[in-house]
Amino acid sequence: MPAALFLALGQIGDPAFRRPLLWGVLGAAAAIGLLAWGAVELAAWAAAGEPGWLSWLAQAGGGAAALVAAWWLFLPVAAAISSQLVEPVAAAVERRHYPGLPPAQGASVAAQVAFGLRFGLRLLLLQILLLPLLFVPVVGAMAALLLSAHALGSGLVQQTALLRMDPEAARMAWRRRRLAGWTLGLLLALTALVPGLNLLVPVLGTAAAVHLLHRGEAT
Repeated sequence: MPAALFLALGQIGDPAFRRPLLWGVLGAAAAIGLLAWGAVELAAWAAAGEPGWLSWLAQAGGGAAALVAAWWLFLPVAAAISSQLVEPVAAAVERRHYPGLPPAQGASVAAQVAFGLRFGLRLLLLQILLLPLLFVPVVGAMAALLLSAHALGSGLVQQTALLRMDPEAARMAWRRRRLAGWTLGLLLALTALVPGLNLLVPVLGTAAAVHLLHRGEAT
C-alpha cells in the first residue's frame, strides 16, 4: 500500500492537481475561519455582562479551543473536499499510469454525490464523538486515530471506486482491500495532523485510492 501513496506523491506537481489543491486550501481556510469565529462569538456571548478581563479570557479560550477542534476536525473537511475532486484527480492519475483503461462508466452522479455527503457527515460525527479520547493519554489518542483511519480509508476507496463501479461492487472492492485501505487511511490521518501537509490530504488520498484499486485488480 505505501507504493500507492508514493505514486500519488510523485504526481503532486501534475497541472491537473493544481485546481483541486487550490480548492483544498480555500475550503480548509473557510472551515477553520468559520469555526474560530463561531467559538469566539459563543464565548463572548457566554461571558456577556462579566468583567472585561473575564470576557477577554473567555474569547481567548474560545479561540484556542477552536484551533484544537479545527486541527482534529480537518479530516471531515478533507473528506468533503475530496468527494468533490474525485473525478478530475482520478482522471489525471489514470491518464498517466493506466492509459489502457476503457472510459469510466461507474455509478450515477446522484449515487456518487449521495455517497460523498454521507461519507463527510459520518466522518464529521465520528470525529466529534472521538474528540474526548484525545484527552486520554496514549491509548485514547491511538484508538481515536485508528477508528478515524478506518472510516477515512473506507470512504476514499469506495468514493473512488464509484467512478467505475456500481455501489455494491464498490463495497466489495473495499472489502477486498480493507487492510490496505485502512493503512492508507492511517497514513492520511497522520498527515492530516501536520499543519500545512494536511492540505495535501484530499488530493493525495484520492490519487492513492486510484492506485490502490487498479494495482489490486492487476494482482
